[in-house]
Amino acid sequence: MGASFSWTFDQPTGVYKNHAMSSALRKQALAEAKFMQFVKPEAGYGKKKGESITITRIAKLSEPTSGRLSEQQKIGEDTLTISTVAITVTEWGRSVPYNSLTEDLGSINVESVVQQALRDQMKLVMDSAAAAAFKTCQIKANSTSATALTFATAAVFNAASSSNLKVAHLELIRDYMFSTLHVPAYEADDYMCLISTKAKRGVISDPDWENWHQYTDPTAKYNGEIGRLENIRFIEVNNANALSSSRNGGTVGEAIFFGADGVAMAVVQDPELRAAIPGDFGRAKAVAWYGILEFGIIWDTANDGEARVIHFGSLT
Repeated sequence: MGASFSWTFDQPTGVYKNHAMSSALRKQALAEAKFMQFVKPEAGYGKKKGESITITRIAKLSEPTSGRLSEQQKIGEDTLTISTVAITVTEWGRSVPYNSLTEDLGSINVESVVQQALRDQMKLVMDSAAAAAFKTCQIKANSTSATALTFATAAVFNAASSSNLKVAHLELIRDYMFSTLHVPAYEADDYMCLISTKAKRGVISDPDWENWHQYTDPTAKYNGEIGRLENIRFIEVNNANALSSSRNGGTVGEAIFFGADGVAMAVVQDPELRAAIPGDFGRAKAVAWYGILEFGIIWDTANDGEARVIHFGSLT
């Protein structure tokens, strides 16, 4: 039986829309910034101090065969070696423009949203820049097996790493820092390691690590923590622009090991948010973050008693 009526649309063409929007704003998740807490501004430098700061470094005196003197012997002399390294500041910044119409018609506080987004961006940019300064260190470590590695001392990796980071590598790196380079500890008797998620996984999946923590800290695996190992304290980094988890085809993750006086920061203007003067009779608006600063490694050498940072990774 045919229908005795027909349906018609009250809006024959166009797209049907629902203008109701949630009042809750969702933000894309951010990577965590971990490097900045280990970089301190150089004291005595700031505005009206020129474009760079020169850091003075004093080399250690060599140990003599004997410090004893005979009655008529003149006290021997040593030469104190002084060197410098300069950090030249640069301008940093990004902005987001918007217009007054967006504010007048929209239901959200545009300026507040823009400001928070810029703060988040600024935090990550600064953290990645600090990480890049750490990675300018002269000493690179790459694995040649699950229990061995080599150290290159020319600021570049000499080969692709064949294994992700393991406990045996931590032992070798710690001993190299302590006995060969005589790196001063970062805090108390401990060195620090900022470690990518991939490199951390290589350590805590190592049976040697599991056997060690079975008795010392059985909850470490449950909590996903490396803990203190070989006088090294670990902090996981998930900012891929700071430390990569995908070296050598994704089999190796990066890690930075360091002691005291690793990287310095020269600051003329701390990064801050700035609102632009409205243009076009108040219609055109913008907010930016801006700063004048730079990061630099303090000891840019691989010498005993001077080098403070080791970068674990891979040539590819």
